[in-house]
Amino acid sequence: MQISITDAKGQLTELVRRAEAGDEIILTRHGHAAVRLVPVRSVPDRTVRRQVLQAARSAGAAKATAGPDAARSQDFLYGEDGLPG
Repeated sequence: MQISITDAKGQLTELVRRAEAGDEIILTRHGHAAVRLVPVRSVPDRTVRRQVLQAARSAGAAKATAGPDAARSQDFLYGEDGLPG
């Protein structure tokens, strides 16, 4: 939705509500886009950030131990004598 700054002055509360609901609100000056109203993202608290980091670490650790280690990952290409099989 585009609306001139002059018209928006009387509807600011409604425009803010619509922006918070997800509508794109663009304020125009002389027919050109000047400002976009967007909702402020809430910053996660310390506990939530810590949980996200712990989940990422756990997922990374699980992937790291899921298969053969790098030193042995190509052993299937060689026979017992160490030559290509």
